[in-house]
Amino acid sequence: MLRTAIVGASGYSGAELVRLLSGHPGASLEAVCAASSAGDRWEQLYPGREHLFRGEIRPFEPAALAGLDAVFLALPHGASASAARDLRGRVGCVLDLSGDLRLPDAATYRRWYGREHPAPELLGEAIYGLPELFGESLPGAELISCAGCYATVTQLAAAPALAMQGSTTVDVVVTAISGTSGAGRKADLALSFSEVFGDLRAYRVGHHQHAPEIAQGLSRYAGRELRVTFVPHLAPTERGIAATVVLGGQELPAAEDLLGAYRRVYDGAPFVRLRDPAESLPAVRHVAGTNFCDLAPVVDEAGRSVVVIGVIDNLLKGAAGQAVQLFNLAFGLPEIRGLLPDAVEGTA
Repeated sequence: MLRTAIVGASGYSGAELVRLLSGHPGASLEAVCAASSAGDRWEQLYPGREHLFRGEIRPFEPAALAGLDAVFLALPHGASASAARDLRGRVGCVLDLSGDLRLPDAATYRRWYGREHPAPELLGEAIYGLPELFGESLPGAELISCAGCYATVTQLAAAPALAMQGSTTVDVVVTAISGTSGAGRKADLALSFSEVFGDLRAYRVGHHQHAPEIAQGLSRYAGRELRVTFVPHLAPTERGIAATVVLGGQELPAAEDLLGAYRRVYDGAPFVRLRDPAESLPAVRHVAGTNFCDLAPVVDEAGRSVVVIGVIDNLLKGAAGQAVQLFNLAFGLPEIRGLLPDAVEGTA
């Protein structure tokens, strides 16, 4: 039994981690920590989940977590890297759900996050956690940077189509819509019910922090530098992301060849489900509460482009569920452990 803890357990992603790890057959949840809620009972913050976990929320003290097998950091950007630095070497594996360790250097971080990096010595040290595309380095990893929510669905949607094009120049344009939980559990007038209900709006166009992560990951996968235009939107819903990825400036494949390429890339990937667009397109309601990413690649002959629709639950495949998936792979457990019944294998 692997001994784990969660730092940032009072937030939305932290609460999902509590739910998943409390029922994980290969893990024991030894401690939950959160600075703002230290001393409170976790089940009082989430009374609907008191049947899953009951215990006091502790302040984050790295020495008190020494010797654990894994610690999950569900902290805000800017707070997570210093926690990772303080834990590294004291615990077996640190899994960071923030964006603090995703970018390659302090200057890039400063540009996109608007602050100095709190632990620049860790940049470039973490294994990037998107298992379907970059899973080869995960076994035995001691520091993992979990892919961001928008970046996860976008990269999974675009990668196979990009690989089909070889060295051809391809324009990647992403329009993605997220529920409000993606901003975290905090008081913010712009995220209040009266401000969000009945509205749909773009935000942080041209300077969203997931844009360089998406470009970096897709360039790595394709083996060439790519430019990505990323336009995020906020929707009046609690959770879920729907992304439309348009890849133009390429030779159009036949629809059956495109779908076949996606099936080959994700053969054996238990959390990627492919939809034949001739039959149906993905919908957020079909992935809500799960760790699945549903994809449908479409050949748009009129627009001379490939269009890929992708959906995920931002708190699960975009955060806590993916972190548990990465934890499983790092420790040599079945990838689906604690996320699906062990009898379920392969893609649907």
